Amino acid sequence: MEAFWNTLQNSFERVFIVDDRWTLLARGLGLTLLITLLAALLGLVLGFLIAIVRSTYDKVTGLKPVPRVALNILNGIAKLYLTVIRGTPVVVQLMIIYFVVFGAVNISKVVVAVIAFGVNSGAYVAEIVRSGIMSIERGQMEAGRSLGFSYAQTMMRIILPQAFKNVLPSLGNEIIVLLKETSISGYIALEDLAKGGDIIRSVTYMAFMPLIVVALIYLIVVIFLSHLVTRLERRLRASDH
Repeated sequence: MEAFWNTLQNSFERVFIVDDRWTLLARGLGLTLLITLLAALLGLVLGFLIAIVRSTYDKVTGLKPVPRVALNILNGIAKLYLTVIRGTPVVVQLMIIYFVVFGAVNISKVVVAVIAFGVNSGAYVAEIVRSGIMSIERGQMEAGRSLGFSYAQTMMRIILPQAFKNVLPSLGNEIIVLLKETSISGYIALEDLAKGGDIIRSVTYMAFMPLIVVALIYLIVVIFLSHLVTRLERRLRASDH
């Protein structure tokens, strides 16, 4: 047993302590969290805008010809965006944005990653929020309009807050999925958490310990995020009473 612990200690020192290799994981974790946070914000903004366009197209009738044509065009663009983004792998999208879209531009890889993951997440957030909006009874919209609110005011003050509560667990899951998807950032040479573990593996020729530690760090962060979402969900539910 003592020999086992001595071997484990020696492996730990060789993998993480020598040359301060643990800092690769620390810096990688910081970068992973930064990309996840900014991409989640971008995805939420895109998702809510797309969801409003799609649900307005489905729900609103009796528009004048010009607004109806504009809404048809916006809905067509939104459907094309959803089809393309949800129909292609996120790793391919990441490489297209980095090597094709910004191939001739000197741009930060972090910005590229935020755009790629944010645009990808926005497609899924849009469908989640749209399902939440469509689940609100039509009478809620009619009640808001009868109080003198415009369509936009009714959406912002009555429909979207209720829809947000309904879809909060799904949005939390989407952010957790986004966190794990950022582990492919190494494809554009970003040294995120997963890439940091892979660098240690390639330098030390020891795969078990660095990769297990990377997996444990992801697991701890996911458990923490799940706990935050559950607490927020309980608080919102309590505010209803």
